[in-house]
Amino acid sequence: MLPPELPPLPALTRAESEFVDSYLEVVDQLGRINPARGTHTYGALRAAQALVAQATALRDALTVMHMRGESELHTVTLARALRVLDGERRASRITVPPEQHS
Repeated sequence: MLPPELPPLPALTRAESEFVDSYLEVVDQLGRINPARGTHTYGALRAAQALVAQATALRDALTVMHMRGESELHTVTLARALRVLDGERRASRITVPPEQHS
């Protein structure tokens, strides 16, 4: 049985696409660094090192958008793209998990 087909990504400019991809990469690295969820310092260290490169790519994508005159973010469209790319689950790893009562 095939998994359900994902909805198509909304039409994005190349810079918007790079912005969304870079943003999600930053989110993924922050999720790996999260001290409330991680288990090993080495993995958190590697994620922190990768975060620098991903933050640079995010900055560069936003710079391109700004230089092209894209002065506003189309939040509805970008949010739809984030949802299609599993952004809600990925971003949830950044939060502090609920306290577990024993």
